[in-house]
Amino acid sequence: MPSTGRVPPEGLLRSRRGDADAARRPGRAHRLVTSARSAHTRAATRFPVLTHLVDRMVSVNIFDSATRLAAQCFLTAVPLLFVIGAYAPPPVRHQLITSVRTVFGVTGAANAQLVHALTPTTGSLRQATGVVGGLMVLLSATAVSRAMQRLCKRAWEIPRAGTRIAPWRWLAWLALWLGALLVQGPMRDGFGVGAWLGIPVTLLGLTGLWWWTQHLLLGGLIGWKPLLPGAAITAVALTALTVTARLYLPRALNHALAEYGPLGSVFIMLSWLIVVCVAVAISISAGAVAAQEPPLAHRLGSPLPVRDRTG
Repeated sequence: MPSTGRVPPEGLLRSRRGDADAARRPGRAHRLVTSARSAHTRAATRFPVLTHLVDRMVSVNIFDSATRLAAQCFLTAVPLLFVIGAYAPPPVRHQLITSVRTVFGVTGAANAQLVHALTPTTGSLRQATGVVGGLMVLLSATAVSRAMQRLCKRAWEIPRAGTRIAPWRWLAWLALWLGALLVQGPMRDGFGVGAWLGIPVTLLGLTGLWWWTQHLLLGGLIGWKPLLPGAAITAVALTALTVTARLYLPRALNHALAEYGPLGSVFIMLSWLIVVCVAVAISISAGAVAAQEPPLAHRLGSPLPVRDRTG
């Protein structure tokens, strides 16, 4: 039957309903956005510090930044272990083993793997690594420094454009952390006195380390005083995680090695690094927010947050 060109009544009705639904969708979306903004405004009025902290964590992209940082730490740590095992003098290798064992409570099969990685029995590891390979590992390790630098800049709302920071700071940060790792064992043991002294000493040491880390990687764009809250919060969080690590990691590593071999230990260590990096990201962001809130901002001389600069 030839077409008459007319739309059947049922089709016309469905078309009109579709047009009406399409017309209502923008209105619904606008109402949802307006409602969300109103809820945010009410929350900012009632709980300003908490709201600002949540906003800062969203801008920092906590889990993405922490996962990237953990991956860079892991990809840097493994080659560095081989370089240290190949070129470091025996006292340095022994001190590093002692520090890692003290910090993480490594025992059993995991401890044997650590000792084997850092104490090569022949010169084959040095030949395989080579001087050029060692230099390339050290240069690629600056990826960790750059990832940490991006995290600090996001936490303090520092724009990327126009904030170039000298590359030597990346190498200086790596050197500082390698040195800090070597002394972690004696510090955690309270230099032979015991844990009752080791925990406060570790807390003070980590506070100073993260205080200097932020100042170094931010290129002095933020003064020393505003960086102190973030350093203190990070030190407390990492000290608590270290205590937890001694209770969890040894058993988890040995079980993973027994069940899945070295790949199992890789999964455990990477998972733990992600937890640590999430704690670091949250702590630095929380410290930046706390330093920029009115109770502390005037005393510390903190820069204004973006919401006030553009307001």
